[in-house]
Amino acid sequence: MPELPSPLMSPADRTVFFVSDGTGITAETFGHSVLTQFELRFKQVRIPFIDTLDKAHDAVREINEAFEIDGKRPIVFSTLVKAELSTVIRQSKGMHMDLIQTFVEPLEQELGVKSTHTIGRSHNIADSDDYKNRIEAINFSLAHDDGQSNQNLEAADVILVGVSRSGKTPTSLYLAMQYGIKAANYPLIPEDFERGKLPSGLVPFKQKIFGLTIAADRLSEVRNERRPGSKYAALENCRYEINEAEKMMRREGIRWMSSTVKSIEEIATMILQEIKSNRRAY
Repeated sequence: MPELPSPLMSPADRTVFFVSDGTGITAETFGHSVLTQFELRFKQVRIPFIDTLDKAHDAVREINEAFEIDGKRPIVFSTLVKAELSTVIRQSKGMHMDLIQTFVEPLEQELGVKSTHTIGRSHNIADSDDYKNRIEAINFSLAHDDGQSNQNLEAADVILVGVSRSGKTPTSLYLAMQYGIKAANYPLIPEDFERGKLPSGLVPFKQKIFGLTIAADRLSEVRNERRPGSKYAALENCRYEINEAEKMMRREGIRWMSSTVKSIEEIATMILQEIKSNRRAY
């Protein structure tokens, strides 16, 4: 995870730890959402798989070392399920934010049921069908990346189109990895613009198509990183391809959006809304 920039504070103004008995992704995601509310710069450290007392004590030592170096209390976001492990982490010199205790205990009272306090429950074998679906979606997206194949497009949940380097591939893979969405992607190229038609292989599946576009100057910048000084990356060529692609999408009645200033997460969420998918994130 990148450090959060700030013109006001020096690097390593405060160290933040994400401590978990699993991967730490949940703690990191939640913690990052909170930290972005502050215009400060944080050094962020993930400590995953804390599932024994020995590992918990090792984590405490690491947190305390950061305190000694920084001279300020580290911030600790924790998703430890077992109380004995959480108790050890609380002995550190950090400011402790227990995401499990914050939400689980009130829910136990509301639901009248005790939590199972099972480590890694959200990623265990009970999710095997979801896991298989996600792997299938990833394989599908890889096989249908950049127009490599027209086969089995009827199985696609969505087909992304747009000019080269407009964000189709990372969005397709994010949809597959996070939501199990089978996303194919297909580049719109000058030959398509000359014909004034969608690639013939996509026509039967037009209802599944969603378009991505991008600002010409940003596209030129991205393409120059790949092929510096080429016609492919020239600003004028980028303007031409984008204009033609947008005209085609309007003419064909294809839903589309600009990826210029949006994150992959934002693009994926908007696509999910458009295709009316209610699949959960993994």
